[in-house]
Amino acid sequence: MDASLVVQAGGEIPPLTTEILVIFAIIALALVLFITEPVPIDIVAIAVLVALVVLEPWTQIDPATGVGGFASSATVTVLAMFVLSEGIRRSGLINIIGTQIAERYGSNPFKQLLAVLGLSGGTAGFINNTPVVAVMIPMVNTLSRKTGISPSKLLIPVSYTAMLGGMLTLIGTSTNILASDVSARLIGRPFSMFEFTQLGLLVLVTGIIYLMTVGRLLIPERIKMSDELIEGFEMTEYLTEVVVTEDSRLIGKTVPDGLAELKVEADIVQLVRNKQVFSEPLARKEIRAGDVLVLRTDQESLLTFIESEGLELAPDAEVDEDQLRVEDDELEPVTDQRLVEVVISPEASVLGQTLETLNFRQRYDATVLAIRRGGEIIHARMDERRLRAGDTLLIQATETTVKRFANDRDFIVAQELTLPDFRYSKMPLAIGIVVAVVALAALEIVPILISALGGIVAMVATGCVKPEEVYPSVDWSVIVLLAGLIPLGVAMERTGAAEWLASVIVVYGVSLSPVVLLGAFYLFTALITNVVSNNASVVLMIPVAIDTANAIGADPFSFVLAVTFAASTAMMTPIGYQTNLMVYGPGGYKFTDFFRVGAPLQLLLTVVTTLGIVAFWGV
Repeated sequence: MDASLVVQAGGEIPPLTTEILVIFAIIALALVLFITEPVPIDIVAIAVLVALVVLEPWTQIDPATGVGGFASSATVTVLAMFVLSEGIRRSGLINIIGTQIAERYGSNPFKQLLAVLGLSGGTAGFINNTPVVAVMIPMVNTLSRKTGISPSKLLIPVSYTAMLGGMLTLIGTSTNILASDVSARLIGRPFSMFEFTQLGLLVLVTGIIYLMTVGRLLIPERIKMSDELIEGFEMTEYLTEVVVTEDSRLIGKTVPDGLAELKVEADIVQLVRNKQVFSEPLARKEIRAGDVLVLRTDQESLLTFIESEGLELAPDAEVDEDQLRVEDDELEPVTDQRLVEVVISPEASVLGQTLETLNFRQRYDATVLAIRRGGEIIHARMDERRLRAGDTLLIQATETTVKRFANDRDFIVAQELTLPDFRYSKMPLAIGIVVAVVALAALEIVPILISALGGIVAMVATGCVKPEEVYPSVDWSVIVLLAGLIPLGVAMERTGAAEWLASVIVVYGVSLSPVVLLGAFYLFTALITNVVSNNASVVLMIPVAIDTANAIGADPFSFVLAVTFAASTAMMTPIGYQTNLMVYGPGGYKFTDFFRVGAPLQLLLTVVTTLGIVAFWGV
């Protein structure tokens, strides 16, 4: 660090150097890319790393330091925690607890909400919150069907408490682990396993009380539980039956060939022939005269379709959900089909692709009838829409296909509370391994890095996680993001960029007390976390917070904690945190719903967390 940049309260801002300007330019460009996301954020992080190394004369980041993030204890520990979380997920622990909640509290809305929030917040302190929320989405739908309460009333609270629950322990989120690593490097004080558990409990309880009272009133009921899926996805006007006439041009063609020749957007959802109902897979079915086709198309396209292809409307052309499930005594289903909602996971490999490029219908033996993206229902030009995290697909598929979706980490089946391949017999072993990992680190017998890596070995050795499941269980985008951003924090320190920002804060905040500055750091970090990665917020803000604390004579550790907690409260946008994206579609939310519910909570937590830090650690 350049000691000449240290400024006491009331001093002057030191001049900007070329090195600092280069770092600010890299940061500014990275923030723009993080917000606009023309490419995935992990690719942006790699670009930042490359820029830092290429511009070494100004950034002071040599190649070894640049790639050092991949060998960082924070990066490797986060990787290990993904595998440990997979072991817990595969054991079915959360699913069993969720089933018990559904059975015990399914008829009492207040107890239902309290139990759901307790499960979401409590478990997120020890395993990754993404699988927690993935299991809780279908659980919430089960509870909603029992009580008639909209899942919209429960899913935002589930996401928020999963975030807050991550602040119970060091291993609760990747952000905590990264913040501990940065804190150790800059002030020589990493976090212990339960370093901030008391504050985490205070924050979690505050969040639960808010969501049980004020927040409950602010959350809108976007999805009506009285709606069938057909109505909920506004499919009534898009599904109809047509009869193939003797002179139809489709006769003798297979279903894919017939679809390829259509001049309008339409899908053949079902084929009814001699009271037999055929659904996916339809690839080898040849269309015959007299066949009844269930089509997904709009009214304008339907008229064009009928005129050009030799079809006519069936006598009773209205299609309902029972018909798509083939619950008609006069019809015989050849394959057992049903409707189901499937959510695209935040770490899905299909993100950015379209149904067409994926060849979705043939690849998954499933027909997509509609897409819900937040509060928007998409029917037109679905094949051309790039899939996003949180998109909810209404699909028609067989039970076998639904089970494949349930076992695929790319998807979350929103109606399935019980998955078929949980390793219930391994549950005691999986729980014991996680407890051992936590205990060894908490008692400082071995560092968390070693205990977590040992946990991976134990999970595989005991069969809780199969060897071929280890690599797919890791969210590699998070790993690359961490590794790419860690050198940026180093560059901010070496070039004096962090101290320059701290000097600006000190000069203009000379009249503010340390407690107010502490709260300001919390609030500012929380705000930027809503539009950029929480790990990026930690890398950028902790060095500045530490230098500010040193300049005003405050405890830098308290400022580190403020930034760390704030980075896990991205509650005002659905894009701020991955669990928000996961509930965005299933809850049918609008973008502004998160601000309406999350903004008051964000302000409340600013006060509670700031005062909690002062009470527990001083300032």
